[in-house]
Amino acid sequence: MKTISKLTPSIGATAIDRPKPVCGDDDVMIQVLATSICGTDVHIYDYNPWAQSRIKTPQIMGHELAGKVIQIGKNVTSPKLGDIVACETHIVCGTCEFCLSDQKHLCRNTQILGVDRDGAFAEYVVMPAVNCWISDPKVDPAYLCIQEPLGNAIHTVASGDVKGKTVAIVGVGPIGLMAVDVAKALGARWVVAVDVNDYRLSLAKEVGADLSINAKDQDPVKTILDLTDQYGVDVVCEMSGSPRALTSAFSYIKKGGRMSILGLPDGPVSIDINNAIVFKGITIHGITGRRMMQTWELGQSLIDSGKLHLDRIVTHILPFDQFEEGFQLMHEGRCGKVVLRVTEG
Repeated sequence: MKTISKLTPSIGATAIDRPKPVCGDDDVMIQVLATSICGTDVHIYDYNPWAQSRIKTPQIMGHELAGKVIQIGKNVTSPKLGDIVACETHIVCGTCEFCLSDQKHLCRNTQILGVDRDGAFAEYVVMPAVNCWISDPKVDPAYLCIQEPLGNAIHTVASGDVKGKTVAIVGVGPIGLMAVDVAKALGARWVVAVDVNDYRLSLAKEVGADLSINAKDQDPVKTILDLTDQYGVDVVCEMSGSPRALTSAFSYIKKGGRMSILGLPDGPVSIDINNAIVFKGITIHGITGRRMMQTWELGQSLIDSGKLHLDRIVTHILPFDQFEEGFQLMHEGRCGKVVLRVTEG
């Protein structure tokens, strides 16, 4: 089968034929119809320090997908042959303390598709049946395949109530754009997008941001405090991983506010705990993955409501063999979500 693989511990990726995977008794084999490029895939492509510590080559890349079920293991009752599915890409053990207490997203034995095992940048992928989310076959797979990163945005925004609240989305890469969309869909009163990329800030306005701030041109702290009578915003969703953006956000979050952090800084960040956290009485949520499968259920509800703008968030749909162009777009920040069409259903 055709794949995009990481063959050597160096920069880049290779289009190469690899053996078709084998379907186990509790698994399904999926013919991949569409897959999208994640920031994690860019880190693996670039072979940054995180990838150097985590990725074992050779390995098929990719984890965001939608496809058709073409084979089922003998123990599988759902999904059925022919179902169109997206996939929860954190593969958990089901037996640790976290799995047994309905916190599977914290499973101590998690394997991530395309990180810890061969991934979805391929014509076929095998997944545990329990990780499959049956999706509407009438929806273009280019939009179905981004339900996994949409789940990251939903988990971040909805880790507390946003209805009627003021919300800052810090970092409007693809998942940040989704977070803007989700915050508005869940009833946020006012959403401000903060970034340093004018292209993506423009996209944020298209999907519902009431205000966009380019931190290279405006001071987010002064701007947000001036617009909120010096109170600040109720909720901050930190998606950028920028230490400067994170420390700045502590200055414009309201006392008693909630900060949910999905972005990953490259290293430790110095925070004034006394004044930024304790005396402000704020709540901080660390966000990892998606709640299984509650986040997927909320995502389906939001998609069905028609309130999301996935057609604007997906800015590029490319043939599978043009993956290098997709990675270039991601490197340059000239895109929202980039999708690769793999096969036709």
